[in-house]
Amino acid sequence: MKALEGVRVLDMTHVQSGPSATQLLAWLGADVVKLEAPTGDITRQQLRDVPDVDSLYFTMLNCNKRSITLNMKSERGKEIFTELVKSADVLVENFGPGAVDRMGFSWERLQELNPRLVYASIKGFGQGRYAKFKAYEVIAQAMGGSMSTTGFEEGPPLATGAQIGDSGTGIHAVAGILAALFQRNQTGRGQRVQVAMQHAVLNLCRVKLRDQQRLVHGPLREYPNRTFNDEVPRSGNASGGGQPGWAVRCAPGGPNDYIYVIVQPVGWKPIATIIGRPELVEDPEWATPEARLTKLDKMFQLIEEWTIRHDKWTVLDRLNSENIPCGPILSTKELVEDESLRDEGIVVTVEHPERGEFVTVGSPLQLSDSPVDVHTPPLLGEHNQEIYGELGVSADELAQLKTNGVI
Repeated sequence: MKALEGVRVLDMTHVQSGPSATQLLAWLGADVVKLEAPTGDITRQQLRDVPDVDSLYFTMLNCNKRSITLNMKSERGKEIFTELVKSADVLVENFGPGAVDRMGFSWERLQELNPRLVYASIKGFGQGRYAKFKAYEVIAQAMGGSMSTTGFEEGPPLATGAQIGDSGTGIHAVAGILAALFQRNQTGRGQRVQVAMQHAVLNLCRVKLRDQQRLVHGPLREYPNRTFNDEVPRSGNASGGGQPGWAVRCAPGGPNDYIYVIVQPVGWKPIATIIGRPELVEDPEWATPEARLTKLDKMFQLIEEWTIRHDKWTVLDRLNSENIPCGPILSTKELVEDESLRDEGIVVTVEHPERGEFVTVGSPLQLSDSPVDVHTPPLLGEHNQEIYGELGVSADELAQLKTNGVI
């Protein structure tokens, strides 16, 4: 039995933030029914690598779901949607603000139809001054605190490669949905769950708000920056935490031939020995964390003078043998080919009926009693007959609905 077995999710989401959330719910065992317009989720066609086949953009965000099509602008479509709502446990949408209300299904109306419904909405922003602004991944990063603190001191603000605005918000939405389902067990009532992309990014930038407040008391000594004003600066690859870290170059010097090294107080002696500078262990200019904080750039330069002579895997093994926290910079190619990640089920190969095999990320949520098998995403409207049949729609009517553009 899966953790969410018996939970029906009506998935009205598109693009990334919503589908990433509902895919997690599907991996946890929920029956996720993806409701699409007859033309389909726009990402089925975006960034296609194979002509006339659903894109990787779509397939990698919609595994383990079922698909139905429905024209919500038609009266019969609204009638069918009403029946779908009555049988759902969760409804998830990430349309623009007010879109579902304009379809005739406000939160109040949805509650009337199904008092046990958990209705989750993902929006770009909260109900303040930005409420009606359009949001995309990097806009959320820009307005949530990520970009202003990412990059090097003299350079421009940078976006992170991790999709913290879209998929990061999706994960927050899953937490809210699961909490609402749990509370429903106590109260018998559903509730509204609302998550904003800006808010989710800000939550993920919590430590930078910590440092904003620490600035009142002086420079942030853990940062390599020489000067500070009244804002948390961009600090390159510095960890900004209690233990200094940096990405140092390795042989042969390619774009991802780097390893990230953390220098803990107990790690200085073995590091100094490994890099061939054992005299620095007792040198008062280097012996203590306080002494090293004043010259972090020089410290990592000394380490790099050793790492640049070895490949990152050799450096990884040597440092790990002394229990020194470190990690090689892994390219996307290396991640796809990583045997360990394959064995762990976090990089998986999925068979698709039209494109053949594709590689995707498996479930990062691993439950001992609810294992995840990643299944191919649905073709557009693949489950129309199956799901609408449950509502009592006959085969003849189904054909007529298709002819009339309702499904």
